[in-house]
Amino acid sequence: MSEHGREAHFVQSLERGLAVIRAFDARNPELTLSEVARICDLTRAAARRFMLTLVDLGYMRTDGRMFSLTPRVLELGYAYLSAISLPEVAEPHLERLVAQVHESSSVCVLDGEHIVYVSRVPTSRIMAVSINVGTRFPAYATSVGRVLLAHLPEDEMQARLERSSPQRLTVRTIHTLPGLRVELNRVRAQGYAIVDQELEEGLRSVAAPIRDRLGKVVAAVNISVHASRNSVESIRRELLPHLLAAAAKIEADLRIASPGRVQRLPGA
Repeated sequence: MSEHGREAHFVQSLERGLAVIRAFDARNPELTLSEVARICDLTRAAARRFMLTLVDLGYMRTDGRMFSLTPRVLELGYAYLSAISLPEVAEPHLERLVAQVHESSSVCVLDGEHIVYVSRVPTSRIMAVSINVGTRFPAYATSVGRVLLAHLPEDEMQARLERSSPQRLTVRTIHTLPGLRVELNRVRAQGYAIVDQELEEGLRSVAAPIRDRLGKVVAAVNISVHASRNSVESIRRELLPHLLAAAAKIEADLRIASPGRVQRLPGA
């Protein structure tokens, strides 16, 4: 270990360069040099070197003042998505599920303290932020995130909750660690999660786990609805049975997929 708690092999400049890329998101598609420096806790000089290097490599563009990412950054995630079977296995089941319930459905995996969308079939846009493959949200405030967190070992679940520093995103958000632990225990016991307008006002969602051939939860599938169309009880009564059936079918297909590919699933 180094004096800062990092392994001897750790390359801090790579960490900072990736942080610069992650500074850009749906809410911040364009940023100035000063804004990136502040978000990434870098000096202006360091941020400038990283950003101009990314411009030279084709991952970023600039008009001299504002910087933004280019489509080339998709290459960084493509290798991961193309190496796993989950998205292609899940997609036909999502399409059938959406045709049944007439609501959007997605499959997500856990990445640190966030969930990441790896497959999605939308119907209509019901969130302020557009959701696409690769979109990330805090796990603690989403139905898929709670399913995934609930099935982690207790110590790992606790550590991820603490690192996520939960905040009240809406007036309904469960944002205290004791409250989240209680909720995650409930999710684990009942086998699904319903989140009622905790990530965004007007949005309700229900999620169920997806297990690999060894029975380990490696992903979660959800249905998202507008609160004006579906009550929590109607979600439980009318949508949950379809969701659980779709999850079971995805699991069945994963079990017969080639072992080499399933082993590359996140968490497998």
